[in-house]
Amino acid sequence: MSSSRNYEGNRSSGWVLGFSNGPNDNANVVVAAANQENNRKAVNETSTVKAVPEVARLRTGNIRKTSISMPSKLNEMDDLRIDRQNGTAPKFREESETSSSVTFSNSGSTPNGSPLGSETEEEANDEELAKVPLQAPPRRKGRIVSPTVNEKMGNDTTELSGVQSVNSTITSVNSISSLLKEKLQLSLPQALRSSARRQNADYRLKAFVGILFLCIVFLVGFAHIYYTQHVLQRAYFEKFRFNKNERVMRVYSSTGAEIVAAKLGEGIPPNTGVYPCLPHHQRQDSVCLEWLQQTRLYLAHTKREGMHCYHVTWQSLSPYYNPKDCFDWSSKRGHWYGAGQIQNMVYPLERGRLDLSPFITGDVRKHPFGNVLKRYFLNSKGATILVDPETPLYVSINANRTNDFCLQAKHDAFAYINHLTPLPQLNYTICATDNIKSLHSSMAEKSLWDGLKPDELHAVHSLLSEPVWQISPINEAAIYNYTEDVIALGFLRQGHVLLSEEWQPSPGDFVLDEERFPSMEETINIIHRRGFRIVFSIQPFISTESINFKDAVANRLLISERGSDPRIPALTRYKQSNSAGVLDITNNKTLPWLQTKLESLIMKYHVDSFYLDLGTAQDMPHYYKCEQPLTNPDHYKTIFTRSILGTIPVIGVSSAISRPRAPVFVSLPPFPSSWKAIKTVIPTVLSYGMIGYPFIMPGAVGGDVALPMSDNNPDNDYEVDLPDKELYIRWLQLSTFLPVIRFTHLPSKYSDESVLEIAKRLTTLRQKTVTPMLKKYANETLDTGLPIIRPLWMLDPADPACHVVVDEFSVGEELIVAPVLYSGSRQREVYLPAGVWKDGIDGSLRKGSRWIHNYRVAEDKVAYFVKMPDNTRF
Repeated sequence: MSSSRNYEGNRSSGWVLGFSNGPNDNANVVVAAANQENNRKAVNETSTVKAVPEVARLRTGNIRKTSISMPSKLNEMDDLRIDRQNGTAPKFREESETSSSVTFSNSGSTPNGSPLGSETEEEANDEELAKVPLQAPPRRKGRIVSPTVNEKMGNDTTELSGVQSVNSTITSVNSISSLLKEKLQLSLPQALRSSARRQNADYRLKAFVGILFLCIVFLVGFAHIYYTQHVLQRAYFEKFRFNKNERVMRVYSSTGAEIVAAKLGEGIPPNTGVYPCLPHHQRQDSVCLEWLQQTRLYLAHTKREGMHCYHVTWQSLSPYYNPKDCFDWSSKRGHWYGAGQIQNMVYPLERGRLDLSPFITGDVRKHPFGNVLKRYFLNSKGATILVDPETPLYVSINANRTNDFCLQAKHDAFAYINHLTPLPQLNYTICATDNIKSLHSSMAEKSLWDGLKPDELHAVHSLLSEPVWQISPINEAAIYNYTEDVIALGFLRQGHVLLSEEWQPSPGDFVLDEERFPSMEETINIIHRRGFRIVFSIQPFISTESINFKDAVANRLLISERGSDPRIPALTRYKQSNSAGVLDITNNKTLPWLQTKLESLIMKYHVDSFYLDLGTAQDMPHYYKCEQPLTNPDHYKTIFTRSILGTIPVIGVSSAISRPRAPVFVSLPPFPSSWKAIKTVIPTVLSYGMIGYPFIMPGAVGGDVALPMSDNNPDNDYEVDLPDKELYIRWLQLSTFLPVIRFTHLPSKYSDESVLEIAKRLTTLRQKTVTPMLKKYANETLDTGLPIIRPLWMLDPADPACHVVVDEFSVGEELIVAPVLYSGSRQREVYLPAGVWKDGIDGSLRKGSRWIHNYRVAEDKVAYFVKMPDNTRF
């Protein structure tokens, strides 16, 4: 029965070894089992952690059942250890037969051995069990049952079997505990590592998700920007894009480079919808867009001479909206030139600052703009902005701490009182190409010689080669002695004697003051015999003290006051006259009346020509009203100059907004005698040349100082306060290279003989070197419209350094001048464009496209460089 039960138990464990009838067989079986167990442990030593389940399978024959059931008995093994410590025998029989059978089977007991059913056997093994530790022995010293065990234990197979069974049970328990602990020890670091790997994986996953989120945000933002700036910027024309929703305009060169960027329609109320214009508002070859009840925009395109021109027209639809466009004038957009003289004369224009102001002439000491203007702006990257003359134009530069240049159309009570349209319109053209020089050449007015008479051409050459002597005619003696001193110098040519308006008793008399000039006819004859020409300054202002004021009022020859009786003249102030009327040149009776007065002067005094001192727009009466409406106050001087030129000879005008026909030279504004003023001469000359005034007449050498007579000696001709000697010398050096050299103060009036010696050398330099070049490029100017005095970028438009040089200029393309403009300075920085240049001081050859640092310039020297042929080698 025992054998049968054992068999059934082992069969239920899935491991049947067979039966034996004798004790030796049992012993052999035990030994064999022990050897087998020992071999299995050896295999286990060389196995990896992953092989532990395989060893357990070899021991149990059923890995899945053992691996599940054994850990559930660990608490019982602990109970067994506690019972042994308390002296109590373990109660193995209380467990189920199957579990007990499995346990002993794993220890290597024989299937026919006793099941330890007797208490005597358990008590006999108590001491032995007590000596056996419950910990598993080291794996390399596995317990092996040898044949000597039978000798020590005797031949009692039952006892041997029982002892062996108990030992094998404990060994099995210890072995299982050891395996489980080892597995736990091995699996714990694995778990920790797995946990760390999981955490790292979590971090990596989170990082990946974060990066993916940022990428999505970036892509969405990029797509939005691309859509709004590129997709919505419809290419209405070639090289032109416009975003109608954002109202952003961009103009590109032929290479795709952005050269103009502007925000159009500044001030349009937000959320105002934009729609295509109605059919009856459309124009042929134009794009029409309308912002409801605010404004209407027309865009058109033309192509000429290899450049693209885009025409922009805004029509205001609301009395509360004045069209305004702002251009980005930041440094990345290049440099800007043009306009004319502005306050604190800066060069290039983007370096200045100007609040929104009407674009009309004035005195820069009190007003935003100077005496010569043109609605023309030129960019170094190859773009121009040309504003229509009928636009009521306001301009701002970098106002409100921005980098914007803004154009606005706006009606007001003075500058733009005559509304050509019910509501203001802003109309301008942008032309673009790849080269600033070729663009400017294309925009310049051509064929200035057309209709030029031989005597007029001679007048041009005479002004280029002969000085202008500006005299304040206090009396006859002052004029006579002045010309005599010029003759005494011996090295200066006679030239033109320019008499300022003091030759009249009052402005507007148009007759000589007979008290101060009793024998002026004879004096002028003497001056003529000396080789001088006489030029009288005239102006359209009629003083209320003039003998002609009553006649002018009676014939309604004066500008009337707006809003009152047209017979009442509008009065203004002009220079020394505190109350004066202005001739209405738009009245058909005015020009014949004035012509009669001037012809009488020519006949009586043999006057050679006249200089028109027209004042500025700011000198007009505030509430002016002409017979015919003016576009703006500056429109007056344009009409006056054109009207007078056909009747009397004129050599110069003091102010202009359009180029007068040759031989008329446009005068620079008066400059005070100071070092600050001399620095503004070059940028003013360059600006005038770029906006279409090639024939310019600079101010007096040393500055325009008042010429008061000495109270103690009224007969002492023309005693004056002389400018600073060094300033006078540096100003004379600068003027030597300008188209016209004008004197008020003679160099002989300085007690220092060195001033006279320097003047002699400079006169020789002008006559031999400068004058031939001036005449040569004057003839070229009559063909091309390009200026005689040019900025350096016209020599090398691709050189960025040439775009910002403000204190140098060139005469044509052959002569570069770099005067000293600072008090006490004996050196300066000089930039030479591409090519080979001959130093005018020491005659050395110098390579271009570079700066010359600390170039030495003595007080009696002026730095200039002459262009050498391209094949010149050192």
